[in-house]
Amino acid sequence: MSELSYLEKLLNGVDVQWKTIGEVTLRTSNIKWREATRSYRYVDLTSVDIETKKITETIEVTVNNAPSRAQKLIEENDVIFATTRPTQQRFCLIDGKFSDEVASTGFCVLRAKQDEVLPKWILHWISTSYFKSHVEENQSGSAYPAISDAKVKECSIPVPCPENPEKSLAIQSEIIRILDNFSEFTTELIAELTTELTMRKKQYSYYRDQLLSFKEGEVEWKTLGEIAKIQRGASPRPIAQYMTEADDGIPWIKIGDTSPGSKYINGTAQKVNPDGAKKSRILSPGDFVISNSMSYGRPYILSITGAIHDGWASISDFSERLDSDYLYHYLSSQRVKNYWGSKINSGSVSNLNADIIKTLPVPLPDIQKQKWIATLLDKFDTLTSSISEGIPREIELRQKQYEYYRDLLFSFPKPKTASN
Repeated sequence: MSELSYLEKLLNGVDVQWKTIGEVTLRTSNIKWREATRSYRYVDLTSVDIETKKITETIEVTVNNAPSRAQKLIEENDVIFATTRPTQQRFCLIDGKFSDEVASTGFCVLRAKQDEVLPKWILHWISTSYFKSHVEENQSGSAYPAISDAKVKECSIPVPCPENPEKSLAIQSEIIRILDNFSEFTTELIAELTTELTMRKKQYSYYRDQLLSFKEGEVEWKTLGEIAKIQRGASPRPIAQYMTEADDGIPWIKIGDTSPGSKYINGTAQKVNPDGAKKSRILSPGDFVISNSMSYGRPYILSITGAIHDGWASISDFSERLDSDYLYHYLSSQRVKNYWGSKINSGSVSNLNADIIKTLPVPLPDIQKQKWIATLLDKFDTLTSSISEGIPREIELRQKQYEYYRDLLFSFPKPKTASN
């Protein structure tokens, strides 16, 4: 798709006028609950799925139980846009199923003047980077950012060939057709890739569990406490007193320093001074940490020397008996997750403490076989988990490709006087 030729042929030199969204939409009304004689399906903010742009679940409300925010009447072909946390892009087109129902005041209802713009013209426009920029510039609040309906409607929207409404709607319809087809193709492709990714994850889990299963007597088994040092982290108190930005500071490893999908901790956001380090637990590259409370049991390998707080348990001093990559895959296996779960859910403890970790049975094939198993599992792990390789990266690229062409089809020349 050429950046210049397609729009030039489609528009064939016609004028494009930029109007505000408010100029091309109709006023809407709120429900008068005192006059209501029936129940309504209530479209709350969480009713609209951010990814699919569809209404998923609603509840029936009446004058007796309607939430105070259940106010805005909606009709078929309305576009509703969530004005609370608006950069999440929670919006959808109302279909006949939800016509004449009620929506939250957290939505801005955009009802197209259909002799000027098509409802889907507005729908596609508010998904563009241009509209997102307008929202970012006009939202307010930090904890719960929001944008007013008035500010949403101040955003400019292109209207091709406004002096000839029939031709204008024909142009809009053609661009919408292209975007719908491209969106459908992208959605189907992403669905296929997501299905493939799910299958690969299942395949990875299957082979991991198979490779880490051994017949009775095939390998030696030891508890983790017999072949490694298991310790709980330690935190100096009050921790703020020991924080430093000096060069002699020691990396302070917190739960938040982990990255989803990564098996390594490569750096930290904060450091503690030498006195704080003495009151902490110091680990070296190659040692393991495991969260003992929040998201308990997730293992990470350290790539740095650092101090860990008491939200972690550590595993160290195992190099003669265990390959670190093999241990990582074993600790990530369903067998171990089930083991941790059985201990945590027994009712006698509330977190994954060092004493429990010490009791974990570990199979010990020779080091060379451990490395062979770990190499195979690393390949599966890379395919399924890496953001820069494999299927997740492909999904990301396809989504960005769609967004690029969507913005391209809306890249009408804009007069200098027009702004969002």
